[in-house]
Amino acid sequence: MLDDQRDVIAFLSEPSSFGLAVDRVDIIETHVSLVFLAGDCAYKLKRAVKYPYLDFSTPDHRRRACEAELALNRRTAPTLYIEVRALVRMWDKRIDFATDGPAIDWVVVMRRFDQSSLFDALAQTGGLSAHLMNELANHIAEFHSLAEQRFDYGGAAALTDIAEANHRCLIAAREAGFALECINEIRERSLQRLAAVGGLLDRRRAEGKVRRCHGDLHLRNICLLDGKPTLFDCLEFSEALGCIDVLYDLAFLLMDLEHRGLTDFANLVLNRYLDVTDEDDGLPVMPAFLSLRAAIWAHVTATAMDRAAHPESKPKMAAEARRYLDLAARLLRPRPCRLVAIGGLSGSGKSTLAAALAPEIGARVLRSDVIRKRLFGVAPETRLPASAYTTELSRRVYEALRQKAAAALAAGYSVIIDAVSLRPEERRSFAAIAEAAAVPFSGLWLAAPASTMEARLRARRHDASDASPEVLAQQLPQCADPVDWLVIDAGTGPEDCLASARRALALG
Repeated sequence: MLDDQRDVIAFLSEPSSFGLAVDRVDIIETHVSLVFLAGDCAYKLKRAVKYPYLDFSTPDHRRRACEAELALNRRTAPTLYIEVRALVRMWDKRIDFATDGPAIDWVVVMRRFDQSSLFDALAQTGGLSAHLMNELANHIAEFHSLAEQRFDYGGAAALTDIAEANHRCLIAAREAGFALECINEIRERSLQRLAAVGGLLDRRRAEGKVRRCHGDLHLRNICLLDGKPTLFDCLEFSEALGCIDVLYDLAFLLMDLEHRGLTDFANLVLNRYLDVTDEDDGLPVMPAFLSLRAAIWAHVTATAMDRAAHPESKPKMAAEARRYLDLAARLLRPRPCRLVAIGGLSGSGKSTLAAALAPEIGARVLRSDVIRKRLFGVAPETRLPASAYTTELSRRVYEALRQKAAAALAAGYSVIIDAVSLRPEERRSFAAIAEAAAVPFSGLWLAAPASTMEARLRARRHDASDASPEVLAQQLPQCADPVDWLVIDAGTGPEDCLASARRALALG
């Protein structure tokens, strides 16, 4: 029998429980917790619930979960998490906070922040930006690099168990109106995909790619704290669900962005994360990871209907759950892919066009400037000396471009190669990669007046390219011969250039 928490909830709902300075308490509800916003703090109470994937049914279970939440979240948000506080029943039957005595419940006490700073809220108000999402991807990559490696969790067997658990939970969620054929399709395709990449999953675990991650990395668990993207409210109740492949952790955020129609930001975050971590070998597992995340959120949303504070909200919640289920199915279906190579002199607008096109075709963007920085083990925006631009190093960069492009195409992803590609043999080598992968190839050459390209280079800041007007001057004499790719006028601005490229690629 589950604990009765009505007295505890009533106590935490009363402003007087928090001192004279508090005149109101706002409450945020989820299917596993209640958060009471009072004064400068937030008090998070675990619900007395038991599901196949968590057990908060006793005060001791909830205490351990609170202590784990405090410790784990201090990795990414040390100033946000204050303490774990006990709730006791006094001699006169009243509930009160205490530091000792037999506790009947526990809360995690957090520093309160403006709810408008949640990335969930920013997504709704248009407050997200490419710069902010790049910062977020960098933050997640750094967190993953420092997280504890766990060789006792993860791998193919663990992901298969999650797929089977999803199937059971989806079948049990009768109120949401899930289509049985969709549930069965997701299970069948998930198991097929996981079986195909099982060796890769186990190899990634052996290489230390399974770590004690966040585990619940969606937009509602990210906020702007002191002007920086901050991860909080990580999954604390299960080591099996928290010790996961770093890409499975990232997949929750990407899925959430896709679900909200923010495909451009999902593509940007994935590309930035891969650029700074070099985790491209994991691309074959991403469709399964993304689908598993969507299926989890489908049954979690359906489960939350049982505890909806307002019964009239249930139809909306059911529709939301079905949208997650449809996304889970769609993410597993094969997609057509292609290779697009964008060439042109420095300052012609290659990277701007690549970034704009990538979300439309679901592309991994491979930029020569970024790959060169990876070869030297530095961040993309770190400037390199002239000695990093020898003929031999450039040969290595183009070879890496070809290898990564072939691997991404084999994983089912479209690819955009962003490189100057002055030499005819460089351009032919990209077409050969597409031919070997049996996918369509398009070569686009961006042309602009020299004065325009020079002005762009002078205005460029905080970019992966080290090109200068002097570099452009060296390139210009080498570009006298006609280029064998489709030439696009890139001199009038990025909007016109994108429109021309979309027409050339028959998009939209």
